[in-house]
Amino acid sequence: MDSTAPTPQNQILPTVPLEVTDQQNSALLEDTLTLLNAGAPGHNSQHGLTEIERWTEVLRASERPGLAKIIQELKTLHQQLSATDTQSHDLAETLASLGNETSKVAEETTGDYSAPLAQLGKLLVKLGSSLSR
Repeated sequence: MDSTAPTPQNQILPTVPLEVTDQQNSALLEDTLTLLNAGAPGHNSQHGLTEIERWTEVLRASERPGLAKIIQELKTLHQQLSATDTQSHDLAETLASLGNETSKVAEETTGDYSAPLAQLGKLLVKLGSSLSR
C-alpha cells in the first residue's frame, strides 16, 4: 500500500460469523471478573467500554437462546457509561437487571461456566446496589 494513499474512513466489518472457543469464553469471563472485582469502572472508562463491546459481540455470536435481554442491557450500559449525564440510580438499575439476567443464565448453564457466571451475576447486582445508595 502506498504510504501517501488516504486512510479509508469506513471500515468494512467482516461478514464471517464470529466463532468463539471455550478457551476464549473462559478468558473473557475471567477478565470481566478481574475488572469488576477491582471496582466499578468510572464514566468513559475505555477498559470498561471495551469489555462491554467484547461481551456484546460474543453473545451475539452465541447460538444460546435467551441472551437478547442481556445484549440489550449491555447496549444500555454502554450508552449510560458513555454519556456524561447518566444518573447513578439509572446505572444501578441497569447493573442490577444485567446481574439478574446473568444469574438466570448461570442457573441454566452446565459445566465450567455455571459458577463463574453466577459469581458475575452476584457481582453485577452488588455493584448496582452500591451505586443506588
